[in-house]
Amino acid sequence: MDKATYEMLPLGDTAIIIRLGNSIDERVNRIVMNVSRALEERPFAGLIECVPSFVAVAVHYDPLLVKKSRAGAEHQHATIFETVCARVQTYLTKEQLFASNQEARTIEIPVCYGGEYGPDLSQVAKLNGLTEEEVITIHTEGLYLVHMLGFAPGFPYLGGMSEKIAAPRHQTPRTIIPQGSVGIAGKQTGVYSVATPGGWQLIGRTPLALFCPQDEIPSLLRPGDSVKFKPITDEQFKFYIEGEL
Repeated sequence: MDKATYEMLPLGDTAIIIRLGNSIDERVNRIVMNVSRALEERPFAGLIECVPSFVAVAVHYDPLLVKKSRAGAEHQHATIFETVCARVQTYLTKEQLFASNQEARTIEIPVCYGGEYGPDLSQVAKLNGLTEEEVITIHTEGLYLVHMLGFAPGFPYLGGMSEKIAAPRHQTPRTIIPQGSVGIAGKQTGVYSVATPGGWQLIGRTPLALFCPQDEIPSLLRPGDSVKFKPITDEQFKFYIEGEL
């Protein structure tokens, strides 16, 4: 637990990948978020943005600004990639990699399970030898880590789901899945932030908007957050939609 390995690889001419692990788990995610946060809080000259994923951080930069801002020994670098790697290296200290995450949030997401909102709930229950109520109980008992956002704007890939309710993707994806649908794919669960095609097993739907492009911060969730699902009734779902809750 006191050791981390990493490698830096080019991603075209304007980005690098910092690979910080090989497994999807909370320890690796914490390291990924620490590095991403450090770069964003103290950006080097030429940095555009950082994009965290399961086990890596993509660092996008402006090569012209990096070149113009070279100083000291950096003038000896043969490539812009070498300069960027040298700058990123200063963020990869033991103290930074293993810093505690004081900014982590826990977001409660209300979900109406089954029926028209979760047409695959019965199938997930059948595949695992459970009742629908047991699937709901297991799903709502978990505390899920947002490892990354992807696939669609604001779509969270959540870790920590019990294998007791794991279920494979549909062989033939649906052409459209309603916004807010909560699904299961293998050992993962997630929430469709926008209406889109998809093949996950749908067990419920949340009335919350996970992605609002008009907002300054458009995504409700961010990597490093924890998610707790709360079961609600059909009536409560409609109250949320109407803005009464």
